[in-house]
Amino acid sequence: MDTKTLKNCAAALLAVALCGAGHAQILIGQTAGFTGPVAAGVKETTDGARLWLDAVNARGGIAGQQLELVSMDDKFDPKLAAENAQKLAERGAVALFLTRGTPPTEAVLPVLQANRLPLVGPSTGAMVLHQPVQRYVFNVRATYQREAQKAIEHLNTLGITRIALVHADDSFGRDGLEGANKGFAQAKLKPTHVLKADRSKPDYSLLVPPILASDAQAVLWIGSANAVAEGVKAFRAAKSSVRVVTLSNNASQGFVKALGEYSRGVIVTQVYPSERSYAYTMVQEATELAKAKKIMLSPAILEGYAAAKVLVEGLRRAGKNPTRDTLQAALEGMKRYDLGGLEVSFGPDDHTGLDFADLSIVDLEGRFVR
Repeated sequence: MDTKTLKNCAAALLAVALCGAGHAQILIGQTAGFTGPVAAGVKETTDGARLWLDAVNARGGIAGQQLELVSMDDKFDPKLAAENAQKLAERGAVALFLTRGTPPTEAVLPVLQANRLPLVGPSTGAMVLHQPVQRYVFNVRATYQREAQKAIEHLNTLGITRIALVHADDSFGRDGLEGANKGFAQAKLKPTHVLKADRSKPDYSLLVPPILASDAQAVLWIGSANAVAEGVKAFRAAKSSVRVVTLSNNASQGFVKALGEYSRGVIVTQVYPSERSYAYTMVQEATELAKAKKIMLSPAILEGYAAAKVLVEGLRRAGKNPTRDTLQAALEGMKRYDLGGLEVSFGPDDHTGLDFADLSIVDLEGRFVR
């Protein structure tokens, strides 16, 4: 091979190397129910996360590396969630991100442990992810127990004392039930009814009539968006005006759409400020990025956005070439990180991150109003 050919080969190899370096990626894995009963909320939280991830990539990524979010559909099935998480770990994901729901997230915990894989921003407020501290789980939202307790307290302040409770017959529902019981105890009240509902296919013919017969003024319904929306419709079909309250897992425009003409007046607890609270820098940022993509901001989008900000900050602090171990250390050392009006802190004995809780009501235009 002559000298000219050698030089050409060397130049070609250098070009390939430079091209590869320019496209180096940090792999982030996600398993969530992109189809099934929580699909609408999953889409919105993921859209919110991508607002920030895309903005970071547009600015050059992290230390010249682009962030690649690989999302897999687990259909809200815990077994499939665990399988997806293992596949993502084997692909080399530096973190798992934005899982959805209590049972699926519980199912991935052994995968996190076995692979020393951090999970950032699970979209669930399950107490089991907070206490005792799960070493590899970094929450970016308040617990369901905190939300349910606040919901009961709020109803009591309105003079509503006859309150029924419907909860999904799974770990999520039982978690919310425990928080609601704390609220009832603090208000010195007892629920008119406590009813279990099948997680995927509630039998409304068994749930609605007892609540109507008790003349309950309100019902706290702890379940998926589709289950609660159909419950509201069942009440309205029975000519009942009972107030329906649900938790932040249903704080999405998809839930409002599922409610249709019956959305007005439904109360939804929230774990982030209002998407119109422009005093928060985070809301201002998200609003501008959402406008550019022609996306309407919602509480679910804000949740995904906030989780992405925490993930990116952790990766920035994890060094030039982040690994699972360096990311774990960076997150545990994160103190008073300003999301834009809200501060997030973690430590070896505290992986809660935030404890913000509020309530909203759906207005005539289908917006969440505080």
